[in-house]
Amino acid sequence: MNYCRLCNGISLETHTCSICMGILKDQGKIYDYYDDYSPYMEIDLNKLADGDPESSRKSECVHLFICAICGTQQELKIFYER
Repeated sequence: MNYCRLCNGISLETHTCSICMGILKDQGKIYDYYDDYSPYMEIDLNKLADGDPESSRKSECVHLFICAICGTQQELKIFYER
């Protein structure tokens, strides 16, 4: 079974802001921000509405990261673990 290591709290990842070199903080799956019910829906169902016709076939979870210093938002793909 494949899983996202960030969604499941197995690991933390540190990424650097490309604007100010500050630390980007994980805000969770980008799909959780689609609407009020998105966090409660299956991730594969949310992937059907993300505008990428191939995303439901990819083994990745897109997370929103925000810089604690300048507020820059960045979407990063987290590849599933087995």
